[in-house]
Amino acid sequence: AAVWKRSDGKALRIARSGRAETAAPRRILRFFGRTLLLFFTVVLVLCATLLASLRLICSNVSPAAKRVFVTTMLETGQLKFLASLLVSQDEIRALVASNALAEFNDSVDSSLITVGVSSDDTVQGEQPPQPDIAVEKISGRTFLGTMILLKDPSRLSVASIYPWREKGVTLDTLVKDSGAVGGINAGIYNSTNNTGGKPYGIVVCGGEIQFNQPEQFPGLVMIGLTEDNILQIVDINGKTAAQVESLVREMKIRDAIAFQEESTDANNHFVQLVINGEARELNGMGSGLNPRTAIGQRKDGTLLLLVTDGRGRNGHLGASASDLIDIMVEYGAVNAANLDGGSSSCMYLNGEYLMDSVTFYYTNSSWRMPTAFVIH
Repeated sequence: AAVWKRSDGKALRIARSGRAETAAPRRILRFFGRTLLLFFTVVLVLCATLLASLRLICSNVSPAAKRVFVTTMLETGQLKFLASLLVSQDEIRALVASNALAEFNDSVDSSLITVGVSSDDTVQGEQPPQPDIAVEKISGRTFLGTMILLKDPSRLSVASIYPWREKGVTLDTLVKDSGAVGGINAGIYNSTNNTGGKPYGIVVCGGEIQFNQPEQFPGLVMIGLTEDNILQIVDINGKTAAQVESLVREMKIRDAIAFQEESTDANNHFVQLVINGEARELNGMGSGLNPRTAIGQRKDGTLLLLVTDGRGRNGHLGASASDLIDIMVEYGAVNAANLDGGSSSCMYLNGEYLMDSVTFYYTNSSWRMPTAFVIH
């Protein structure tokens, strides 16, 4: 043993053994072990608290909260299982039915839209010039949103990454690569693990049909613009690829994508909001609360491009179908449709995201996607 003198003159012996050499590493290991134990304990407590909270929400203490939770989860891509984990299938079907939209099979009457001429022009004479692109903020009880008003509908088209591949690109890339100035996310696509390279349903770009598989999913609806710049919302459910191709040619569709109309215990998606000036009827809120993207058109042809937040962003749960309908009616939409939403909802204009993905690790960006509505 080595002998050392302390400042008070007393001797201090330190053994020259392996124990002295391993004492520090053991203390470090004990420290990390206790830290990990504390971490996992906190995680376990949080998970237990979350599960208990979800079970409380899905009990009959608050039927309204239960309805919102179930219908919201059914609209997500990865969390649908939570609804069936906590609520029986019979209850889910009943909740969806009590918070759903009425069937809406009317076709768009193109004669109600006259691009560049509004009723105000004919009644009141010359009006103050409106900006080609206007941006307005919208505030709701459970969401914040941004609306782009695009005066000239010919400036909107579909941009895509065609030919398709496994990975898509962010919205800003779609906008820049197409030489546009802005845009919003558009149709339904494969978003699994944020791959985003393959669309579903139908994609038409500049009159070219780039994707045509209408039988992939039930309830698909085509949303697009004709050569006359009229917004069309067309039910293609049950149609074959050949029938959809004929429809595109007959209607002279120049740009289009698809979204899904299905209100079941598997999904809670919806499309039609306003058709020919008639707002869609609904039960409850018509849907759950989620980030949303929607498109509408006024009688003078002005396009309304709307994106809202949700899923905890800014402390907001999101917008419902009822919210979207109210906004579109307030802004004078003759026709309006809901587009793909959730984590995909985003808006880009003049070099910046006005609305980015609500997914925290894509802040100030978007998910990868294969298509977008872009503004030239």
